[in-house]
Amino acid sequence: MVDLQRYARHISLPSVGPEGQEKISQSKVLVIGAGGLGSPVILYLAAAGVGKIGIIDDDEIELSNLQRQVIHAESNLGQSKAESAKNRILELNPTIQVEYWNQRLTPDNADEIFSGYDIVVDGTDNIPTRYLIDDMCRINSIPWVYGSIYRFEGQVSLFNYNSGPCYRDLFPEPPPSNSIPSCSEGGVFGVLPGVIGSIQATEVLKTIIGNGKTLSGRLLLYDAESMEFRTLKYSKTKINNEVDMDQVRAMFEEKGWCTNGLSSEGEIQEPNNTGGVMFKHLSMPEYKSKKESGWQPFLVDVRTDMEYSQMRISSTNLQINHEDILSKIDLIPKASDIILLCRSGMRSQIAAMYLINAGYDGNKLYNLDGGIMAWNNALPADIE
Repeated sequence: MVDLQRYARHISLPSVGPEGQEKISQSKVLVIGAGGLGSPVILYLAAAGVGKIGIIDDDEIELSNLQRQVIHAESNLGQSKAESAKNRILELNPTIQVEYWNQRLTPDNADEIFSGYDIVVDGTDNIPTRYLIDDMCRINSIPWVYGSIYRFEGQVSLFNYNSGPCYRDLFPEPPPSNSIPSCSEGGVFGVLPGVIGSIQATEVLKTIIGNGKTLSGRLLLYDAESMEFRTLKYSKTKINNEVDMDQVRAMFEEKGWCTNGLSSEGEIQEPNNTGGVMFKHLSMPEYKSKKESGWQPFLVDVRTDMEYSQMRISSTNLQINHEDILSKIDLIPKASDIILLCRSGMRSQIAAMYLINAGYDGNKLYNLDGGIMAWNNALPADIE
């Protein structure tokens, strides 16, 4: 029976009402991670009355977490994040059923943990776990809400909803191992996970009640510095229909997990049903080989001004923040081969998608795997 007093403001909404609130109370949501993103997600889902919330996190609370992980308190330092989150849920809404695991999600325990849940929320900060979530959700036909934060930027999308696009349609294969900096390495604006996590919780509740337009097939990009939201569209592809758990397991167990998953031509396929090339991958060995043959591409660095001032490639033709690349579109020749690079290869993928949407030929766009870090390792003499 729905608590009419607790959920009165939901029930008064015509698009929710008693029926929608009943759906929420019957729903079961698994949250992977009880840190920056997991904090607002868990709090708002519990407040909304989600019937069962599962939490998995193998970390313990540290003082540096409290700047953004608002579900925890200083009195809980050293405690399991999963257990701390469970206790906070029950303080907020004791009617919620809570299940938690003080362990890391792995290919060995994922099947058991995912069992019985309707929706999964990504509150992680590492690439292998995201590919594991995606594969497990595809196997079990479960939608999942993706969230990612770095410095002042965040991303949100909804994957595998009603047989829609999955994470691998947007990011067909992982970037090089250890190329993505953690929050401790790159920093994160304290309120950023609050914004992104709240949007994730919004997507969960909309999915549960079946109301509104979701982010399925759309990647929402948020820049806290410029206070701008942008959306990129993507579609389901014909590739990656088969789930390859061996690749995911290798990402967890082997240092060289990044070497798996490339197509034979090293290309990322276009996110539509044509199977065409969206843009190409480029490794440093491939770049050096092409350079020896006289290749002269147009090099675009899409990192921030501060990053560029600290380390840059001497042959760079243009530097522009990846979010603002279309503001310099007149300076990027469509007839030339174009290399896009950032610190590790992720932001440059987003920049490539912007250029594709602006009419650039994917056969002439190259995303540099590993970004400037890979370049520095392979050709340090080019770095200023």
